Amino acid sequence: MELKEGLPKSQRIYLKKAVQTLFEEGKGFSLYPFRVVVHLYDAENQEDAIPRILISVSKKRFHHAFKRNRVKRLIREGWRKNKSELMKLCQANNKTLDVALVYTATVILKYSEVEEKIKKVVERLVEKL
Repeated sequence: MELKEGLPKSQRIYLKKAVQTLFEEGKGFSLYPFRVVVHLYDAENQEDAIPRILISVSKKRFHHAFKRNRVKRLIREGWRKNKSELMKLCQANNKTLDVALVYTATVILKYSEVEEKIKKVVERLVEKL
């Protein structure tokens, strides 16, 4: 199966039950500017063996929607470009990895900084797998 660099709906966490499970059963760590919550479980079939992501930006920190949306776009792009190592590991081990990235900074970082931090998050997740 060829790895595509997109971020389709199948690679996002959007169902209420999935989000609830992630935060109840997941383990977390902090890596500025993110609070990362991770839940690893066996995939039902080979197509489900992928990393899925949830991105959260607090309204308390960014009152205006355009700023929250900007941060989410930066995070999505950084994740999209750097998830390939996780994809390979998940498929090799037949596991599904749910990841929540909660943005905790109070300022909007540059894309290069966000991408660098996402690379570190991915490296840490690869170590845990």
